[in-house]
Amino acid sequence: QVQLVESGGGLVQAGGSLRLSCAASGRTFSNYAMGWFRQAPGKEREFVAVINWSGGITYYPDSVKGRFTISRDNAKNTVYLQMNSLKPEDTAVYYCAAARRVPPPVTEAPYDYWGQGTQVTVSS
Repeated sequence: QVQLVESGGGLVQAGGSLRLSCAASGRTFSNYAMGWFRQAPGKEREFVAVINWSGGITYYPDSVKGRFTISRDNAKNTVYLQMNSLKPEDTAVYYCAAARRVPPPVTEAPYDYWGQGTQVTVSS
């Protein structure tokens, strides 16, 4: 089992920045891809970003491309999501997830472990 704990959420003004963290524990996960998802009230879960732990390959949907950056610190078993130029439509609960493999389509690949989520609210 892998436990994932998100942190760093909060309230921020539009145009501001926020960095989310996802700390992993419980077992080794060197070959796990790590992803971020979000879900706003009344909306479906949305893919935000993914990173390949071994190759450093990243992928983003057009909705966040150029504004969000996913990164990793293997020594700390932690994945980050740097969010810049935040918009009110970014408001959602953000979830961290781990996957042993990410087959195409990348935006719909199933993940094996999930965190509890952290709230991000962007005001106008």
